Amino acid sequence: MSNQTKLKIGLFGFGVVGESLYHVLQNNISLNAVIKKICIKHPEKKRNAPLELFTDQAEHLLNDNDINVIVELIDDADAAYRIVSTALSNRKSVVSANKKMIAEHQEELLQLQKKNKTSLLYESACCASIPVIRNLEEYYDNDLLQGISGIVNGSTNYILTRISEDGVDFNTALKLAQEKGFAESDPVLDIEGIDAVNKLTILLTHTFGIVTTPASLVYTGITNIHEHDAVFAKEKGYEIKLVAQARKLEDGTIAAFVLPQFLQKNNQLYNVKNEYNGLIIESGLADKQFFYGKGAGGYPTASAVLSDLSALRYNYRYEYKKLYNLQSAPLSSDFYLRVYFSFDKLYNVPHELFERIEEWTSNEKRCSVIGIIHFSKLLDNDWWKDNNTSIILLPDAFANYEQKKKAVLEKELLYL
Repeated sequence: MSNQTKLKIGLFGFGVVGESLYHVLQNNISLNAVIKKICIKHPEKKRNAPLELFTDQAEHLLNDNDINVIVELIDDADAAYRIVSTALSNRKSVVSANKKMIAEHQEELLQLQKKNKTSLLYESACCASIPVIRNLEEYYDNDLLQGISGIVNGSTNYILTRISEDGVDFNTALKLAQEKGFAESDPVLDIEGIDAVNKLTILLTHTFGIVTTPASLVYTGITNIHEHDAVFAKEKGYEIKLVAQARKLEDGTIAAFVLPQFLQKNNQLYNVKNEYNGLIIESGLADKQFFYGKGAGGYPTASAVLSDLSALRYNYRYEYKKLYNLQSAPLSSDFYLRVYFSFDKLYNVPHELFERIEEWTSNEKRCSVIGIIHFSKLLDNDWWKDNNTSIILLPDAFANYEQKKKAVLEKELLYL
């Protein structure tokens, strides 16, 4: 596809993002792109576009040789995979915002792109308006990247902001997020950390050349964050955020997970409030660089889709250089974390799993413990997700300890 070629788009989905994209393209003649057909699930619904654009037959888009780009903006991950895989097999370029579909099918999608020499772009699948994927692809060399950490889900960040600033409980904050339109009526994908781990799975591919699945990563959400935790955070001057992160360890392997974390004021993510996203990219030479922007919403997401469409005019494809041209480092579970747990009853947390317990509090309402734990104790089972247990990383979460003799640990900290 040359830069003189007109983009003729087959659009799947006409929700908030799809309709925003339609209106943006109506007013953007410089892109030289037009939506030829829109496939929707419910053709009887009245929509703000000409009736002749719509169909409920996917093949009208996928088998139309005149359509050279498929834009997939639906919320059904299984249907999205069928659409995207068929489009790539038909040698059409694809732009998608479906992070769940991409995260769960990376291996197959990589093979389809390679086999058919087609382009699949998905900047809008991670952090909406923040241009992180193309920056990781083009700007940061693997040897220089030390880590990424970010607030990548606007719904959970809005909820945590309300808990922190308004002193409300989780359920009240969730209701406020739903009333504002920042959380779905069924918010499980957001509040359980599933959306964030899907995005981390994608980011791992472009940061360190690691292709994995969300199910292989340790993650949790914010449903067990307790008012006791919010009080502790305020006393210490912390903010609680749900942070997706990946970090290169001293042996070159990669630690990656999505967990709540206490953040101090010197962390750029500390001031990322409400529905906004923020991402820190840490480089060996450039130190830390911070990306900030709206992580959800029709027009912010449409802006990323528009950027991908613009890139297609120049035959742009992700080259996956860190995956194909470099030796990818493996994911590791051999490291320690400094972690805070709070829970209802003393026996809810198995204390023998800790390498060291530093602080312990207990009263009739809530118990808490701060200590050093080996990451494998979180990876190998989910005891820490049960019994209303809250897990939050401390600001100096990563600890690099040399074991001497049995369980004697050095006190050298590797700061995040």
